[in-house]
Amino acid sequence: MKILMRPVDMICYTTKDGAISPIKFRISDDQKENRVIRIDRIISRKEEKLAGNRMLVFTVQSVINGIECLYEMKYEISTCKWFLYKI
Repeated sequence: MKILMRPVDMICYTTKDGAISPIKFRISDDQKENRVIRIDRIISRKEEKLAGNRMLVFTVQSVINGIECLYEMKYEISTCKWFLYKI
């Protein structure tokens, strides 16, 4: 997997218990075109500390251009920002 750590626009939902689940995200490619990717399945969810910042790490799966892809999304709790971390 290649590490990207690119910021994305995310649509997610939160349960009554406060658990966050991503639904779909928008990312800009190299030609400045936006692309929307729907998250088909959340495989795992864990919390980690990166340089003292608490982050939620989601391993998710999507079909992109007809190919099933496995990748990681990170949610930085202190700033409420989403990142495409590994693909």
